[in-house]
Amino acid sequence: MDMTKFTSNNSENLYVDSTVPEVCKSKPCVLGVDEAGRGPVLGPMVYGVCYCPVGQDEDLKKLGAADSKTLTEVQREKLFEQMNKNNDYIGWSIEIISPVFISNCMYKRPKVSLNEVSHNSAIGLIKRVIAAGANIQQVFVDTVGPPEKYQDKLQAIFPTLEITVSKKADALFPSVSAASICAKVARDKALKEWQFPEGIDGGQWGSGYPGDGVTKNFLHNTLEPVFGFPGVVRFSWSTAEKILESKGVAVSWAEEEDEDASSKENTPSVLDMFAQQQRPGGGSSSTSEKEERRPSKKARHFYFTDRCLKPTQTL
Repeated sequence: MDMTKFTSNNSENLYVDSTVPEVCKSKPCVLGVDEAGRGPVLGPMVYGVCYCPVGQDEDLKKLGAADSKTLTEVQREKLFEQMNKNNDYIGWSIEIISPVFISNCMYKRPKVSLNEVSHNSAIGLIKRVIAAGANIQQVFVDTVGPPEKYQDKLQAIFPTLEITVSKKADALFPSVSAASICAKVARDKALKEWQFPEGIDGGQWGSGYPGDGVTKNFLHNTLEPVFGFPGVVRFSWSTAEKILESKGVAVSWAEEEDEDASSKENTPSVLDMFAQQQRPGGGSSSTSEKEERRPSKKARHFYFTDRCLKPTQTL
């Protein structure tokens, strides 16, 4: 699994794909979807899919495909190696989702939830495999959120596919188990090869989960009071937010005055370019009377003032 591009730029998401087996282009295939690293405060979340011809998913089970959480790291790597050796009928694809991307999504306006990021990744991977030529007929997905709603959403996007969304799908369907292996191996590799562009020595970071004492020490030790955490940290997680609030330097953002409003107060109306209006009894209306008739200038919308956005003067 070549993850060189992610290692050199771990703030960007990356797809990594196997070659589509020829048999998977002609025969109907079953595809499983699962993720690794949804809950940790450190590192990427990885979504994976694994597919093979319908009926051969039991062969995945014979290889040892099982929920990745029940296997050791060594067992997962050996199983992934076996899957690659059987690339005549097994294909896979993963998306490595950067922790920076995850946090930026959760701080967007409007917010993009982790569930939505997960759904988008799963949908993108299914589309990607189909576009690569795989003849996908059945899809099994480990649920994120209520399985019924998620299944309806996927079925509306892929009306020709047979889709099953289930809790604990990684323990029920071999293709989902294999997808979880792909995702977990990729996440472990990403963390092992993580390079800090901030120029720090990461040291030990434990499991990466918020409740891990080693992970909490890592967060405390790597926090830069002004610039925050290194890119490996999902700074939108409440654990990171609380540490930043207690140890970081508070910043006040002063709202800028609307210079455009003051500079345009005396800008003449387009009506002033025409002949002066006549009063009913004769004579022209005064400047003050014209200003009274002129509609008042509307205040700028909160969307623009909150983001300190101004009209461009030059392009």
